[in-house]
Amino acid sequence: MSKQLQKIIILGAQGVGKTSLMERFVAQKFTSQYKATIGADFSTKDVTVGNELVTLQIWDTAGQERYQSLGTAFYRGADACVLVYDVSDANSFAKLETWRTAFLQAADIKDPKEFPFLVLGNKADLEASKHVVTAASVTSWCDKHGKIPSFLVSAKTGDNVETAFMTVVKNASARVKEEEPIIPEALKLDAAPKSNASGCAC
Repeated sequence: MSKQLQKIIILGAQGVGKTSLMERFVAQKFTSQYKATIGADFSTKDVTVGNELVTLQIWDTAGQERYQSLGTAFYRGADACVLVYDVSDANSFAKLETWRTAFLQAADIKDPKEFPFLVLGNKADLEASKHVVTAASVTSWCDKHGKIPSFLVSAKTGDNVETAFMTVVKNASARVKEEEPIIPEALKLDAAPKSNASGCAC
């Protein structure tokens, strides 16, 4: 079985549930206690796509504006991007445009409409009366940006989370070659010292 590495970035406004979705997908767990992400954090998960073992490096980035500049350093080298909004918060959906644009610029994506994006409407477990983002709005936005796949999901119940993430993993899989994961320079703590170019041992 061949092996592949994928780096996936999760973006969205503060409080939409990015961390909860990552934890639900990676560890099948959910906590109702909210804790804001500072900068970025990541988890790994191995999945199988066809006859390939895919190691996912999933980056959960800060939604608060004061931390966003810290997160952009991690965008480069991404193989897919998950955009998250809260079904009960219209503003969080409106901000997807800004998140997508910032990602494309920071990650230096050359083919925006071909790049594997995924849109997730989290907190779908809320009663229908609290759903303020319409399906038509989401479909229209996704179609305009290259027919991005979208799902209503719930980090709390787990509904559609696995299916949604595997959709973007499979789309990214077709684009990714076997390569080393992209680790920001600041995290390379065990880098070997540079060798003496002259070869002199004195």
